[in-house]
Amino acid sequence: MSAELCDDCVRGVRHEGEPTGKIEKIGGIESYVAVPEGDSYSKDKVVLFLSDIFGIPLVNNKLLVDDFARNGFRTIMPDLFNGEPVPESGLSNLSQEQRNAWLSRHGPDSWKGVLDAVASALRAEGVTWIGTTGYCFGAPPAWYLALKGSSKVTVVTHPSRLRSPEDLEEYRDKAKAPLLINSCEVDQMFPLEAQVKADEILGGGKFAPGYERTYWDGCQHGFGVRGDLSNPKVKAGKEGAFVATVKFFKKYQNL
Repeated sequence: MSAELCDDCVRGVRHEGEPTGKIEKIGGIESYVAVPEGDSYSKDKVVLFLSDIFGIPLVNNKLLVDDFARNGFRTIMPDLFNGEPVPESGLSNLSQEQRNAWLSRHGPDSWKGVLDAVASALRAEGVTWIGTTGYCFGAPPAWYLALKGSSKVTVVTHPSRLRSPEDLEEYRDKAKAPLLINSCEVDQMFPLEAQVKADEILGGGKFAPGYERTYWDGCQHGFGVRGDLSNPKVKAGKEGAFVATVKFFKKYQNL
């Protein structure tokens, strides 16, 4: 899988809706935060929404954070990009040269400290369960938290920049967080051969904590966040991957 960003990483459809969360500082990191209505949700549980390259400004991301909160989880999307996500205009006109220049400024050393600060602040306030949901760029950050033992459950949807088989084998050998991968038919960043390899490495009970993978026919990389919802298959994939993620979190929420 390429370390670059594919065309589908940087294009898509802006979704309609009015976000209901708010911007807060978590461990000194600007974050978009949504909480369930009422006061009956578990205060010791948090979902970390690890976004694609468009980050907090893209309304699609904020609407998904709100949706996770509506399903019972305080959900936090930290700014992984030090105030420099790819602008929304990049949905239609980002050259490969611009993509590479942006990526050169946003390698793992740029976001590991962000995640450590947020996780530390959450632990300090009594959070004992962190579930991660990583989309595209957010997959390696989700991997990082699981391998550190900072998260209890991992979900990645159309992940990018995961090496096959190396990162899959490392997860199997070192992580303890159950893993769900939401995959799709057309995905340069996590193609069909990588999906099959993931099943070979992690499936069939080989990863004792738990492994599942969904597959969405007729969908392409980015479907879970920026898909064209006028396409019935894409709409079904986006909604289905979201439901699968919520069910996976609830299945393992008592770890």
